[in-house]
Amino acid sequence: MNRMRGTETKTLAGHDTALQAYLLGAVDFEAALLLQRRLHYDIAGDRDQAALIVCEHSSLITVGRQGSRRHLLIDADELRARQWRVRWVNRAGGCWLHLPGQLSICPIVPLDVLGLTPPEYVALLGETLRRVLGDFSVTARVHVDDAGVWVGDRLLAAIGVAVKDEVAYYGACFNVNPALDVYQTLRCHPRAAGPMTSLERERRGPMRPGMVRERIVEQFRAAFGSARVSLFSDHTALHAAQAPGPARRALGVRA
Repeated sequence: MNRMRGTETKTLAGHDTALQAYLLGAVDFEAALLLQRRLHYDIAGDRDQAALIVCEHSSLITVGRQGSRRHLLIDADELRARQWRVRWVNRAGGCWLHLPGQLSICPIVPLDVLGLTPPEYVALLGETLRRVLGDFSVTARVHVDDAGVWVGDRLLAAIGVAVKDEVAYYGACFNVNPALDVYQTLRCHPRAAGPMTSLERERRGPMRPGMVRERIVEQFRAAFGSARVSLFSDHTALHAAQAPGPARRALGVRA
């Protein structure tokens, strides 16, 4: 059931938009952010293309526009002991604890070309992730709103988007099989009464992240009407993250 207030999920007809899908493994958050910026710059200049990044991050907390320090339920000493960095970001959404076993999903799409307003885009992204759950027979008590995809009162996939020059970036975090006990240490969204859940917990069986990545790409392609999809496992911007400033500029990466 879709609970997006005042917004109906929009179905897109086929587009000639070329989708570049980057199926990556574990990627440092700052490197992934540089890649997003590079792809945003490219797509803002050539709006006949779109990109999708699917990767994992090592443990850190990102705090979006609906999050605050009071949503972190542990003190600074415990954060240091766990070696969890806190990174404030300009996306919507609350506090996200990134862990191995959680997929970071970052579509970079031209909303004007697709004929989507930001609320319509958020609704379509949530519906796309709901359909991924359906591919693995997780349908009971599932609902979607602007915070993400819920199973009961627990978020499984949190959504947080930013838009610049009518190109959306950031996206969602999707729990496949991370350790769930540590989600007791924060409120992932102001409306979340309980900790996050995962696909593996709700399906009550082991999951292969590679299979989930494949279904995310296919459901994204179907929902957003991309006629052509190219798959990649690397990008020069990922290597530029550790390079000095002049080398980054030579690789075409803008900070």
